[in-house]
Amino acid sequence: MGDVRATTPSNGSRPATAAVRPVTDARSTTLRRRAPQRSDELAHMTLERLRSYRRTLLTEELRTSYWRRLLQARRDLLRSGSRPGDRSALRDALTEPRGPGGRQAILALHPAGGLPILPHLPDLWATEVTAADPDAVRVLSTRLTSAESVLSSYREALHRRLDRATADLVARYHEDPRLCLSALPKVP
Repeated sequence: MGDVRATTPSNGSRPATAAVRPVTDARSTTLRRRAPQRSDELAHMTLERLRSYRRTLLTEELRTSYWRRLLQARRDLLRSGSRPGDRSALRDALTEPRGPGGRQAILALHPAGGLPILPHLPDLWATEVTAADPDAVRVLSTRLTSAESVLSSYREALHRRLDRATADLVARYHEDPRLCLSALPKVP
């Protein structure tokens, strides 16, 4: 508890008994933030290895998001029933108004390299069906939805791993702020 001080009535007279109220300073009323916690799971990594691991996770997340967007586009085209090469239908199927809550990051137009997460994704993307075969359309739509679900789950797991790696970096920087400087390029 802070200091206690006697208070006087606003009319300036002395009270018969002094009222006592606690005095708090601004520092004692602000919420104390908990120091960032390091992850036991990442403790074995050097700082450079942790940074590299985090960059790898970011690259993998971009690659996963790329394939997920392709699957969503393919499914949207399938649902629209457009003919191959119909640019107007393609634009309508793949264009939708986005609100302010949409993703604001710059999205990669091509994957950063490597194979897709699910080995059958290129085949799934390239599978051709005609609107005249509703069973084939339904099967392909189901396969696309299933693959998108797998990618979404994988992406969520990547986000959790990214969050842990980022939190561990923050904790290390909190413990020794000079470590932040080691990320800067060295001047020759």
